Amino acid sequence: MTTDNRFSEELREERNARESETGTLSEVITGPVADWASDFSHADPQWAADPFPIQDDLRQRCPIAHTERFGGVWLPTRYDDVAAIAHDTERFSSRAIIISNFRPSLDLAPVGGSPPISSDPPFHHDARKLLLSAFTKTTISRYEESTRAFCHGLIDGFAGQDVVDAAEDYAKYIPMRVIADMLGFPPQDTARFAQFVEDVIGGVDLPPEERGERLTPLFDYLYAQVRDHVDNPRDDLTSHLINVELYGSKLSAEHVVGTIVLLLIAGIDTTWSAIGASLWHLAGHPADRQRLVASPELLPTALEEFLRAYAPVTMARLVKEDIRFGDVDMKAEDWILLSFPAANRDPAHFDRADQVVIDREVNRHAAFGLGIHRCLGSHLARMELRVALEVWLDRLPEFSLADPSAVTWSTGQIRGPRALPIRIP
Repeated sequence: MTTDNRFSEELREERNARESETGTLSEVITGPVADWASDFSHADPQWAADPFPIQDDLRQRCPIAHTERFGGVWLPTRYDDVAAIAHDTERFSSRAIIISNFRPSLDLAPVGGSPPISSDPPFHHDARKLLLSAFTKTTISRYEESTRAFCHGLIDGFAGQDVVDAAEDYAKYIPMRVIADMLGFPPQDTARFAQFVEDVIGGVDLPPEERGERLTPLFDYLYAQVRDHVDNPRDDLTSHLINVELYGSKLSAEHVVGTIVLLLIAGIDTTWSAIGASLWHLAGHPADRQRLVASPELLPTALEEFLRAYAPVTMARLVKEDIRFGDVDMKAEDWILLSFPAANRDPAHFDRADQVVIDREVNRHAAFGLGIHRCLGSHLARMELRVALEVWLDRLPEFSLADPSAVTWSTGQIRGPRALPIRIP
């Protein structure tokens, strides 16, 4: 069988397997939160709007909160606890990193559905190694010029507008365009990526068959792109995944497509959120905005502080077996919600943790995660965030929130502005 035919056959087989995948379904408890210590919900609108007071309160009176929603979830809020769990791959599994009412089958370990972020050791190390060359500083620097030009083009499109939605019309499109370029996907398809992201991250309380239906357009699209890359190889990340070998063999179709799903989700929603949150802060804090305009050399330090203070990502883990962690008893298959945003606001770890200090000199934040799953794309995210802010501040040095009450934030495990009306001169 030729390589092309092998891969076509694998695509069909893996899709059939995905559609018939089984696991454990848990009842979801919905409704308003009664007590954040014993009944929290990271999908609650109050959490989305402003989770920090909730996290601060929990850190004082119940540092590891619990809820029966989604079949049982633990929420550590102290930096040390988050770090300990993130580093402990013996007792906590990464086979499912998005909490839902559906726990994927144990048969998925150690690979998971989206390697390497869903992979456990020892497989994780080898799967991650395949991607390292694509995300070095040197490789990422090749995309800076085109990213800068794209940002200028987006702002050119604002001409004549008094109010723009900085999240919807600016922040969202930057990572979508960059990741499309890296994967070798058609630029005109980027408008579809936002819906793909929502389909993966949203609907966490839906039955698995309904979530599967929502994901079908994404997988259909990715299968078509992979098929096209098999027929027409080129120098991009998708072709790299198709051709690379692991343990002496080509990657399975499931591995290739799962990793592309990871790159789309991790490469879009997180950076979209970070850019939007940074612009939201600057629009609402004119002193910081004016200082960065006057002293652009502060931007690298400032963007690290924005990442700390408004860290967009919260990851999940699954408890492997019944354990005692700290003062709580965790059961096998309990979810753990690793809130890197809460860790980044821990006053035991950061001076003035609740304040945004744009010239903070020591800033060992956890915005990109901790442990073996620390974000592989941190150089990419930093480049996109820096260029997006540099271009915006250069072109639009005067701006403010047009209507603070109209700002909305995404719910769930990735938090960032989704409506951000900003007034510009």
